[in-house]
Amino acid sequence: MSIKNEIMLITYADSIGKDLKDLKFVLETYLKNIVGGVHILPFYPSSADRGFAPMEYYQVDPKFGTWKEIEQISESYYTMYDFMINHISKSSVYFKDFLENKDESIYKDLFIKYSEFWTNGYPTQEQIDLIYKRKPRAPYIDVEFKDGTKEKIWCTFDEEQIDLDISKKATKDFIKENLKFMCENGAALIRLDAFAYATKKEGSNCFFIEPDTWEILEYCKNIVEEYGVALLPEIHEHYSIQKKIAEKGYYVYDFALPMLVLHALYSGTNKRLINWFNTCPKKQFTTLDTHDGIGIVDVKDLMTDEEIEQTKSNLYEQGANVKRKYSSTAYNNLDIYQVNCTYYSALGDNDAAYLLARAIQFFAPGIPQVYYVGLFAGKNDIELLEKTKNGRDINRHYYTLEEIQQETQRDVVNKLFKLMAFRNNYKAFDGEMIIHPTEYENKLKIEWINNEYRAVLEADLKQKSFNILYKDIAEAVFKQLEL
Repeated sequence: MSIKNEIMLITYADSIGKDLKDLKFVLETYLKNIVGGVHILPFYPSSADRGFAPMEYYQVDPKFGTWKEIEQISESYYTMYDFMINHISKSSVYFKDFLENKDESIYKDLFIKYSEFWTNGYPTQEQIDLIYKRKPRAPYIDVEFKDGTKEKIWCTFDEEQIDLDISKKATKDFIKENLKFMCENGAALIRLDAFAYATKKEGSNCFFIEPDTWEILEYCKNIVEEYGVALLPEIHEHYSIQKKIAEKGYYVYDFALPMLVLHALYSGTNKRLINWFNTCPKKQFTTLDTHDGIGIVDVKDLMTDEEIEQTKSNLYEQGANVKRKYSSTAYNNLDIYQVNCTYYSALGDNDAAYLLARAIQFFAPGIPQVYYVGLFAGKNDIELLEKTKNGRDINRHYYTLEEIQQETQRDVVNKLFKLMAFRNNYKAFDGEMIIHPTEYENKLKIEWINNEYRAVLEADLKQKSFNILYKDIAEAVFKQLEL
């Protein structure tokens, strides 16, 4: 099924019920007309990082189900699959064979040996400092081969996530085979995870290297486009990178929106949000929440440094049950680029503020994505967080079918579902957006027009209140959306 301008649900295979069968049941029972697409986060066998250290792509992890369930979901919803273009599992057959046979391994060209990458066999401290990295260490692991020799192998993220050498033909063939398989098995969209880290060059920051980035992106596009499948490169960085990618016709993420909306609702001012709506890419997927945290780096220069710091401070002060220590080494989460919190709790578990945030998202340019915890207006899961000591788990609650039945009876969830159904089914959102000037900085007025279809969001950012007016085509009059 091809991409539609309808809301996409983001979920793990085992977070809405215990497996893919439960996910399919929930989609059919509670979410008809509520979501049009599903991003099923990595459902392959994996050795770490909740699926993001894939062992392979040809198999669905048996604890989730089989390709049959994936294909059944893809028949009714446009689906997005993940391809980790930067890395593969240390426990995969590819890397194990490399350890076993080293230079005789048929997979040796998939991986990057420091001794071959760097001119002198190892980088200087200056070169290490230059590398763009999210971990407070040089990006490698020490490995010992069966023959007793040792090498440093490039590893940007977790030690179970070994980087791939996309400059080699063997890796390009690996990419081609797996992308084709995904296209042939139901994908409408393929997310290239950790995309900007895949390009590496000595003497650079090894992040979004040009023109290498464009060459590998075009290589991937040429593979998938014959199947009618689109790509979505996943990059958390300065918003200008998203604009560059969008200018070349690709879909991008609006990772700036979460902080901009928080800033607007905390401060009661519209300036930063309106400026972004007037300048942001239009061919994009919008987010407020994802399986990662609320991105900070993405709004650099869209907000002043003082505004960013104030918004972060407000998040910790006004958010429910979120503390700075949850984004620290104490919770295995030293990352200055994001804050871990559910979006509902970031707004103090306040129904009115949360519904306004979603209304703003649904009226923003692009196709909305709603993370499964946000779908149920989920609060911070402190119990899971303390159990695992993993900061990101604060926003990764496991919902049982019984919980889902209860959550769908909450007033805030029912109102959210009505908002989502309106966004999916009313045709104005296939048209053009207008932001109307307002006399007051706490007011926001956005209109979508598509021929005779018109939808208007009028919001008060300070009062956390809003109305949605739409033109009833049959009666040729404006009506207020009842939530």
